[in-house]
Amino acid sequence: MNILITAANSASAYRLKNQLSDNNIIMGDYMDLPDFMLKPGKMVRLPDPKSVSYTHEMLTLCLDLGVEALYLLRPQEMELIKQSEILFNEYQIKIVAGVNEI
Repeated sequence: MNILITAANSASAYRLKNQLSDNNIIMGDYMDLPDFMLKPGKMVRLPDPKSVSYTHEMLTLCLDLGVEALYLLRPQEMELIKQSEILFNEYQIKIVAGVNEI
C-alpha cells in the first residue's frame, strides 16, 4: 500500500511520515522542491491546486503511483479533493484531511 503525503516541504509532513512508520510513503508538493529531492523517487511534484483540472491530475497521479491513502495537509488541497472524494473512493483511495485525523 502506497501512501502519499502532501506539503512535503513542511515539518508537519515529516512528523506525519514518522508517525505512520510505513516504508511505502511518498512525499509530494506543488510548491518548489529542489531537484535533488525529486530524484530519489520517494518525492514527487504534485499538480498545482490553481489548475482547473487539479482533481483529475491528482487522481491520475495517485493511480500511477498505486496510492491507497492520500494525506492532504494544505487547506486548499483539502477543499478541492474533498469535493471529489466519491471519485477517489471509487478507486479505493482513502482521503485523509490534515494530521488530526490519523
